[in-house]
Amino acid sequence: MTDQLYSRLGRAWNRWVMNRRNWWLPLTFVLATGLGSMVFVGTRTYQDAPPIPDFVSERGETLVASEAITRGQLVFLKYGLMNYGSMFGDGAGRGPDFTADALHHMASAMRDHHASREGVEPAVAAARAQAEIRRNRFDAASNRVPLSEAQAYAYRAMERRYAAMFRGEGGEAFHPIGYITDAAELRDLAAFFFWGGWVCGSERPGKDYSYTHNWPYDETVGNRPSAPVMMWSVAAAFGLIAVLGIVLFLHGRYGRIAGWQQAGSEHGVSTRQRVDTFRPTRLQRATFKFFVAAGLLFVLQIVAGVLTIHDFLRFTHLFGLDLAELLPITIVRAWHLQLALMWISACWVGASIFVLSTALPAEPKGVLELVNRLFGLFVVWVVGTLLGIALGSKGLLGEHWNLLGNQGWEFVEMGKLWQGVLFLVFGMWFLVVLRLVAPRWKHSDAWSLPKWLLYAVASVTLLFISGFVAQPTTNFVVADFWRWAVIHMWVEAFFEVFTTALLAYFMLMMGFVSHAAASRIVYLATLLFLGSGLLGISHNFYWNAKPVATLAVGSIFSTLQVVPLILLTLEAWQFRSTPQRALAGLKADAGANGQAEPSFGQSEAFLFLLGVNFWNFFGAGVFGFLINLPIVNYYEHGTYLTVNHGHAALMGVYGNLAIAAIVFCSRYLIVAERWDARLLRRAFWSLNLGLALMVAIDLFPVGIAQLNDVLEYGLWHARSQAFVQGELFQRLTWARIIGGALFTLGGVLPLAWFLVSRFGSLKTAAASSLSIPGEPALADGVLLTK
Repeated sequence: MTDQLYSRLGRAWNRWVMNRRNWWLPLTFVLATGLGSMVFVGTRTYQDAPPIPDFVSERGETLVASEAITRGQLVFLKYGLMNYGSMFGDGAGRGPDFTADALHHMASAMRDHHASREGVEPAVAAARAQAEIRRNRFDAASNRVPLSEAQAYAYRAMERRYAAMFRGEGGEAFHPIGYITDAAELRDLAAFFFWGGWVCGSERPGKDYSYTHNWPYDETVGNRPSAPVMMWSVAAAFGLIAVLGIVLFLHGRYGRIAGWQQAGSEHGVSTRQRVDTFRPTRLQRATFKFFVAAGLLFVLQIVAGVLTIHDFLRFTHLFGLDLAELLPITIVRAWHLQLALMWISACWVGASIFVLSTALPAEPKGVLELVNRLFGLFVVWVVGTLLGIALGSKGLLGEHWNLLGNQGWEFVEMGKLWQGVLFLVFGMWFLVVLRLVAPRWKHSDAWSLPKWLLYAVASVTLLFISGFVAQPTTNFVVADFWRWAVIHMWVEAFFEVFTTALLAYFMLMMGFVSHAAASRIVYLATLLFLGSGLLGISHNFYWNAKPVATLAVGSIFSTLQVVPLILLTLEAWQFRSTPQRALAGLKADAGANGQAEPSFGQSEAFLFLLGVNFWNFFGAGVFGFLINLPIVNYYEHGTYLTVNHGHAALMGVYGNLAIAAIVFCSRYLIVAERWDARLLRRAFWSLNLGLALMVAIDLFPVGIAQLNDVLEYGLWHARSQAFVQGELFQRLTWARIIGGALFTLGGVLPLAWFLVSRFGSLKTAAASSLSIPGEPALADGVLLTK
């Protein structure tokens, strides 16, 4: 009976999941489920978002007008304060989390107010303050919230607190002094922060927990994890074990036809002789400028990162100049984030055009000119974005700060105009990819690698539209939904598909897998990444005032995001030994014929791909899983454990893959005499050991120390200047220089110099064919009909 059931399940799996003609069925189900969940979460976000009311005194006097709260949000965004501190835990870690800070000092001021009354014991005063904070007195009909006398007193104290902060007074002083000087703007900013504190402390209507599920943790307020946080953490752990068991079973059953150990390409290994004699077309040569631009932008990103760290250390004076006055942290950190996206994107655009062109016997008419225009538009976007961020954050663009300058959202800093230019970049990229895929469209099925790349680029372009929905005055909670829709859909959904397709293309061109096997790898990876990634977006919404249904969805599927990473780890050993297995036959034939043994022509690129495997497990997997469970995330959200995961995953995975793309394509483009394998191997080890040292010496231990501080005192204290300027944080931040110096001096600068210095050492362009003298055409290695 068991054997019959197993046989039936196996036939069903083979027919409906593994049968190439039916791949659209599982993919449609995954996409419909994921996008349907996004619609559900988005709808509930609008329906259940905390209101922006008028806060009035017991006598009916308006203390905080709703318009003031909205104006305060504009001030927060205009000056890029999300790149200094954070709201609801989202943003930078140099300054306070303003919601946690406002909530704690609101409670402290209320407690002191009650304690100042004769005969009121401290414990009674604290209890009264907690009760008043928890009670939600919002009246929907009038859009008003009556404040107690103690709450009114606390608000006035908060106005003074935030005015002093930006005047450079007290322990929480913002540097540079006078960054915001307008008294009206500072009052509006205090109103916005007061609203954030109210959202974190006031109970959601009909519930016994706040809009943020009692986040942040703060015993002064009485904020502790709610029951749903505990329940869904248990459910997530159970779901992970169950699904991981099922997926590992399927891996054991079908791993031989789904991983890197399957049969190699029909067209041979990419040997050194084959790579050295390859002659690129003009179109392929044109992609090299994307790689040079990426190298230069990488250097700029590191410079911006160094300036950011210097601000943490208050080490900003150089040759009599205060760098923080010229380039405040709100600018340099925004640059640091945007430049990472810029140089990695440049690599992917160039690499996708290069590999797709290898499937064609000749360049499509007009594509070269289109690629050159794409590069020009890319440069306009880069320059406009960087200048706009600087001018907007310094208040030099007046009312046009949002259009031309800095929108103020972390990772989506660019002004609306430059966001529009980026959309045009994506659109033109899609057009180039379409032109390269179109000539052989009818000669392949729907699942060929070029079409996978086309689908991914189209999805990335379409999803970027979500970045235009929110306006500066949109309720912060609603706007943050759209911000994460852009960030998460890029990083943990469709760019995962794109990078998997690009990696599969590399493996195909190296001669390690057949086209059918490569496209099957992309298909299965797409099911896993989209199956967990689309729904997993909800882990970004645990604490920013989303309903409990979002917590439920996020806890389950965010935890499951570790499953595809575990599968990649299972394949890592087979992946590592792929070149040796592929060359074994060639070496045996060469030995039998008395010829020199052939060597692998893409060793340096493959080394960076091994780095991707390592950081996929540690950076994305281990460090990501560490913070995804709701009960863990409740305490660590807004700490350096998130920063640790972000650095290890973004640079470790996407950074290594982007550099692998540079090295892979450049190996075909640069003349053999000018190829410097030793330099690139040193760059690999310097970058990855430097990153590992930064994680081990600073980011991870600081994150653990900050988590411990949260558990002991609350998030407000772990994000205060008392902690950031404390001895432990400062010493570990200084120690990061060890890894940072190795990363920069041994990796970033040599890599950039190599690319710039080889601009004049590109191979002569072939007239029209992509063939390699004495070898089968490279195009045959990636024919769409395979």
